[in-house]
Amino acid sequence: MTVLDAHLVVALGSFDLDLELRRPAGVTGILGPNGSGKTTALKALAGLLPLDRGHVRVAGGTWAAERTALPPEQRSVGLVLAEPMLFPHLSLLDNVAYGPRARGARRAVARERAAEELTRVGLEDLVDRRPSQVSSGQAQRAALARALATDPALLLLDEPLSALDPQTRTATRAELAHRLRDYPGTTVLVSHDPLDALTLADELLFVDAGRLVQSGTPAEIVARPRSPYVAGVVGLNLLRGTLALGGAPTLRLAGGAELVLADAPAGVPDGADVLATVNPAAVTLYTDRPTASARNLWQVEVGAVTVTGQRARVVLHGIPGNDLVAEVTLPAVAQLGVVAGARLWAGVKATEVEAYPD
Repeated sequence: MTVLDAHLVVALGSFDLDLELRRPAGVTGILGPNGSGKTTALKALAGLLPLDRGHVRVAGGTWAAERTALPPEQRSVGLVLAEPMLFPHLSLLDNVAYGPRARGARRAVARERAAEELTRVGLEDLVDRRPSQVSSGQAQRAALARALATDPALLLLDEPLSALDPQTRTATRAELAHRLRDYPGTTVLVSHDPLDALTLADELLFVDAGRLVQSGTPAEIVARPRSPYVAGVVGLNLLRGTLALGGAPTLRLAGGAELVLADAPAGVPDGADVLATVNPAAVTLYTDRPTASARNLWQVEVGAVTVTGQRARVVLHGIPGNDLVAEVTLPAVAQLGVVAGARLWAGVKATEVEAYPD
């Protein structure tokens, strides 16, 4: 059953958002580059930005339409931001009780509801502490409890984990996932972190320049990204070209390069537009041209090297009209002399290329 039905049309100077959302209960993640319209969409749902056109309907009620525009306080919405924004002079219990109290609940009832929510996010032993007396992760969980204490029909999470250090973020993400599984409404999560979106969301929406560019389950997105940004989020190389079926199936890339495939995509005719993904870990680097190697081989120049843990992601230039990212171990970086400006050879086996219709 659809809980959230929205068509958000908002004009902000030279930028305009035009996004449709029809979502059931569960978690929907919205991702996109800076300035793509993610936070604008959340503000429009919350009533913090007026719609120029469109509508917002939640759980059968109309929040915004041609002649309707409920103010934020009249919308059954919970909002969690990157910063917890807790009242510093109140205990966690009274911070969480603030929402029910503001909606007319008696003090004892509001505090009972707050205690219940704090228990559900694992803070039952900290109810009497003030925000300055708890960790950043605990404060963010209290902010989530505060948002849920009013039993909202719609929960909006705007980069809720971005201000946390990596260790705290991991633990808080796990607590957040556990609590969201029990929440009966619709959650809309905005995040720049693909791990947050991939692990928390049931459905992912990618937006760019105020428009939807791809949607699907995390598994569908990982299997078949449709834009360079989406491919980058899920950690894959994305190449676009036309299919040539004379001899070995080949993808003719922009710029004139070719990518040999192990098999042509089923049912795709000669000359059709095709997308192909390559896992960076499947890109092999060499200092000299190998005599026996992958069917796809290019001479490349290292553009940048980013180290994460014991592995490095290497941006490679040199394939006409396309860049490629390789992922190698740190010993390989040292052995091959992988530094910006180094000239190397890059190879990809045809069996490591996943091709599908554009």
